[in-house]
Amino acid sequence: MADSRNSLAVHLAALALGILLATPLSTHAQDQADEAEMNAPPMPAAPSPPLNGGSHPASPLTPMGAAPAPRPAPPMPPSRPSSVTPTVTAPAGPALRPGEMMFNFQEADIQAVVKTVSQITGKNFLLDPRVKGKLTIISTQPVSRKAIYQIFLASLKAQGYTAIDSASGFVKLVPIADAKQNADVTTGMMPRPGEQTMTHVITVQHSSAAQLVPLLRPLMAPTSQLSVYSPSNTLIVTDYADNIRNLLRIVEIIDQRGGAELAIIPLKYASALDIADMVVRLYPNVSQSPGTPGPAQAAGGEADRVTILPDLRTNSLLVRAENQGAIKDLREFVEKLDVPAKVSGNTRVVYLRNAEATKLAEILRGLLTGEARAQTTAAVVPGRPAATKSGAESSQIQADESTNSLVISAPDAVFNNLRAVIEKLDVRRAQVYVEALIAEITTDKASQFGFQWAAGAQSGSGTVGGLTNFPNSGTSIVGVATNPTSLGSAGGLSLAYLGRKITLSDGTEVRSLGALARALEEKSIGNILSTPNLLTLDNAEAKIVVGQNVPFVTGSFSQATSTSGTVNPFQTIERKDVGLTLKIKPQISEGGTVKLQISQESSSVAQATGVQASDLITNKRSLETTVVVDDGNTIVLGGLIEDSARENTQAVPFLGRIPLLGWLFKYRTETKTKTNLMVFLRPVIVRGPEDSYGFSSSRYSHINAEQKKISNQPAPILEDFKPREPLPPGPTESKKDARITEEIPSDKTFGPPNVPDATSPSDRASP
Repeated sequence: MADSRNSLAVHLAALALGILLATPLSTHAQDQADEAEMNAPPMPAAPSPPLNGGSHPASPLTPMGAAPAPRPAPPMPPSRPSSVTPTVTAPAGPALRPGEMMFNFQEADIQAVVKTVSQITGKNFLLDPRVKGKLTIISTQPVSRKAIYQIFLASLKAQGYTAIDSASGFVKLVPIADAKQNADVTTGMMPRPGEQTMTHVITVQHSSAAQLVPLLRPLMAPTSQLSVYSPSNTLIVTDYADNIRNLLRIVEIIDQRGGAELAIIPLKYASALDIADMVVRLYPNVSQSPGTPGPAQAAGGEADRVTILPDLRTNSLLVRAENQGAIKDLREFVEKLDVPAKVSGNTRVVYLRNAEATKLAEILRGLLTGEARAQTTAAVVPGRPAATKSGAESSQIQADESTNSLVISAPDAVFNNLRAVIEKLDVRRAQVYVEALIAEITTDKASQFGFQWAAGAQSGSGTVGGLTNFPNSGTSIVGVATNPTSLGSAGGLSLAYLGRKITLSDGTEVRSLGALARALEEKSIGNILSTPNLLTLDNAEAKIVVGQNVPFVTGSFSQATSTSGTVNPFQTIERKDVGLTLKIKPQISEGGTVKLQISQESSSVAQATGVQASDLITNKRSLETTVVVDDGNTIVLGGLIEDSARENTQAVPFLGRIPLLGWLFKYRTETKTKTNLMVFLRPVIVRGPEDSYGFSSSRYSHINAEQKKISNQPAPILEDFKPREPLPPGPTESKKDARITEEIPSDKTFGPPNVPDATSPSDRASP
């Protein structure tokens, strides 16, 4: 009887385990299930039977709420080996509380363990084909469902695998080596604890991210990834969540703001501008004060950032750094450069970056002339001898156009003043991109209608005749009477009646009677849309001409009679541009406004009234104005709205006034013209290479797309617009960056202020 009761208890325990494993719990409903199980009464169960003997035994889960029975159950009959079988629970083992279970596996297949964990936690897993092997998990104490997932991740980590949360809701199980390509990216807040792999972006506020790398890397696993991005002073870490949490705590402790140190380094011999430029070139973490031209520096933490400002009035350097060591190292370097020049004379070469040497030389000579006059006036004192020649009078400035440089011979004091002016004027000028839109719509309508008559007769020794001829009719009755084929060149509808021929006294043949009726109606519509674009420097004029170069006869010479028998007639011709002309001179003002001096002209050749170039007539519309426009705004410069109607009637007196019959003795012409012309303009300030690249790429892509629309294009199609990599600077360009040619020994190297040099300060010779 007791054996039957024990057998029944074993079957009830197995049934409870099957129900538990067959019911997946989602992470969202897990807490509700735990609460329900805690409120449920415990199920009486007998202790589990012993483990089956076999080559691959596996230990599994004990049902939640099971308690040891008073007596051990008899062994179960042999069955097929399974990866998950009931565990062995000793009678004196720990009691299971609600929501806990024993979690044990012995040499179990990873896929079987993943399936069990999925049923317990309710998570969906996606296994990489390379995730294979056996897992052994031994727990002597009951564990909760939440702890089971973390134990599972830790066991995967020991086998070289990791879990990655994906946006689809699946948990990817991949090798650790591939985790950095698929890890979820987080930033800002502290990540949740766990053994899952993720990528976290750490923003360093006060320290240098590059200097934190050697401190943090030893604390990470060999398979983890740590990189630094200097422009934003950030760290990119790919590691387990628990390790990332530890790294964040360390960075928070180290990344503290330090007090800024200020120092003044006076100079005796060298120029403050020259030394500042040289220090910025040699020290990668030193930058000049905002507003002072200098090379672009990589951003870093404030701990090793040094700012230097040259003071021309006192010829000294103002230095700001976060630590005293950086200032000390910089002071030692500057003192080695501040020595008297080894060569005699005060001649220096200044290479310009943006300004033109010839124009800048004229400005500097004007300053020297004014300074010399001021010194001469101040030196003339009654009763005292004349002063010696001043430094400004003895100074000379020459420009070299081939290298765009200035050769200055002046004392140090005068040269420092000139250098200050050069630094202010030798700056990169902004550009202005101007888009113009010229829209012109023209409608012309003309009509002609009239009659012409001609009659002639011979009487005795004479000939009597008469005709009506209207100049605006185009084709005259006389021309048709003498040459009937000329009627074919007349436009519109022309009807003629010609009588018999009459021979005049001079032999000319005319018609005895002739009548010509002509009707013509012309209508023309023109829609011209021009969009010229210009890119020019600030305060520089730009001009674009789109049209034809038409010849105009301005004079001629012909000789009626020549005694020598040689006649050399000739004509003088002047060619003029006919079409669209746009001239613009922009000036960038404060606040982002642009002042534009504009000259716009639109001309065309009218219909020819003759066969010679002197008979050409041009239609011209021009506009000249000065406006102020905000950056990127569109304005209308001006326009022309013209609506004209002309009527011309030619008639025979009295006869042309007769109703109805009067149309036989008159010729009427009507012309109507309507013109709409508008000019729009849109300036855009181009302050850097990025803006210039944007405008160029958009226009280039537009032309490329238009070419691709044409099939069977004989000409080559433009390639896709790609920015070209800049060429490495040559020797001359390197000197231009340095501004002043200085000789520095090639066997000396200088690193950042916080990185010691290869030689001690005492071993370094002054350059």
